[in-house]
Amino acid sequence: MSSFIFEHGPNDWNWLPVEGVQAHMQEIGDGHAHAVLAWQGRALVGLATFRLTHQYCRYQTPERADAAHGYVCEVVVAPHCAGRGLGSELLQKVNASLAVMGVREVYIDRHEENRASQGMMRKAGFEVIETFAEPARRRTGRAARRCVVSSSIELARAAPLRRPQLTCPP
Repeated sequence: MSSFIFEHGPNDWNWLPVEGVQAHMQEIGDGHAHAVLAWQGRALVGLATFRLTHQYCRYQTPERADAAHGYVCEVVVAPHCAGRGLGSELLQKVNASLAVMGVREVYIDRHEENRASQGMMRKAGFEVIETFAEPARRRTGRAARRCVVSSSIELARAAPLRRPQLTCPP
């Protein structure tokens, strides 16, 4: 998975420090983080990684302020599959996986100028909840290097019906 992230994930908007990605892969190996994978035959064509966290508790309602919530860490799609809805489908599968775990809130962030991620997140049911300057992490871009945080509003309303399939069809 890390090879796939480093091969297909870098762009003007992504912050992919080697040590951070390696640590995240270790979290997945240890079961502290999770991934959904998209396959085309035997080739990996997309992935989304996520974890439980308290990192975004400031967005939680007062009665849910202490509840663990989901955070989508990475969504990467192979270039030949980009623009076909695979990223949005991966996000929907992340939401379904988290719903099965009893999670009601899911957060994701992106560089303000990353329009491809903006569309993917919107199509998957995420709504923008805050935009703020983050120059230390958002090192590129013509604007003020701002971060956009979005939340999956639908997840809080939806009741999980079954465990989601963790691979995507070609």
